[in-house]
Amino acid sequence: MATSQHESQKQTRRNSLRWDLDEDADWAATVELRLVFDHDAPAGLADDVLAEVHELVREEGRTARDLFGAPEAYARAVAEERVSEEYRARTDTHGLTPGERLLAAFGTLGAVGAILCALDWVRGGLWAGVSWPGVVGITTVVLAVGLIAVAVVARSAGRYKGAYALAAGVPAVIAAGGGAGVAVPEGQLFSVPVPVLLAGCVACAVGAFAVPEHVVDRWFAGRPPAGRDDAAWLDRLGGLLRGRHGMTAAEARGHVREARQHLAAVPGEHAEDVFGDVEVYALRLADGPRKKERAARRKMYGTLLLLGVVTLLFVDHVLDADTSFDFWLALYTGVVGSLGWTAVSEWRASRRPDAAEPDGAD
Repeated sequence: MATSQHESQKQTRRNSLRWDLDEDADWAATVELRLVFDHDAPAGLADDVLAEVHELVREEGRTARDLFGAPEAYARAVAEERVSEEYRARTDTHGLTPGERLLAAFGTLGAVGAILCALDWVRGGLWAGVSWPGVVGITTVVLAVGLIAVAVVARSAGRYKGAYALAAGVPAVIAAGGGAGVAVPEGQLFSVPVPVLLAGCVACAVGAFAVPEHVVDRWFAGRPPAGRDDAAWLDRLGGLLRGRHGMTAAEARGHVREARQHLAAVPGEHAEDVFGDVEVYALRLADGPRKKERAARRKMYGTLLLLGVVTLLFVDHVLDADTSFDFWLALYTGVVGSLGWTAVSEWRASRRPDAAEPDGAD
């Protein structure tokens, strides 16, 4: 109870921050942005730090810059002091843990469903007809997208075997859904109010973000190798370097080979004794000047995937629509152009000169 009251008091204090000077408000905003985007700070750290700064600024009667220096430098110092290696080792190239990534994916899926329900409400009226083909089609799409989301998260957690198994299930689900869609009888079963469907999608989105992230993180956490198995430790290292930290297969194999050679030179020692925790060791190998390039490359892959999906929808709309230029055609055109430009920008960021440096620079 005392802990809950303490947390409640801290939250109230953070929410009541009012900076007397616009200069201090801008400084605080910069610190918060740098902590989140540059240093992948855990949730709540920026609020705690700024509450402390706010209190000292009030007590001393000086500006935040006078007391703590440039906001970028202060954010860097806070990250070095308060963001542990253990926390950073659990995050991927986007600064997300597996739990954060998976819950965000399912929350987004629920939000997209709510938007589609709202559009159907506007275009088709209050009631929506439900048929067996429609049920099979929606179920197939949800299962396939869910498997893809879990596979992506498993890959980012370094669980390559699990990711491949989940990805292999996607075509199986699509094939089964296609077969069932042909076999089930046609005709409407009943009608349901669209607001009920919309509320269900909203509940799914809210429920996804209500699940504690650390619970989902445990689903993807690696179990300690039985009997201090060095082969399992090295296999986990390769998976983390490729999946969580975005290294190429060749880079990851090079680091694993070096670690194996080092172990061979010290017989009797185990990998965990020599290198420590595998997640922290993978982070140390991945840190360095090429980290941003890897993140840009990983973002580019996601952008290209989304671009492909939107392009298919765009082409389908063009083929089905008449010659008039409607709202959806304009929307698809703008989205395709925006995603194309984003993909090009991310490709350029992934090909910066320091991306050509040997990975040993990390």
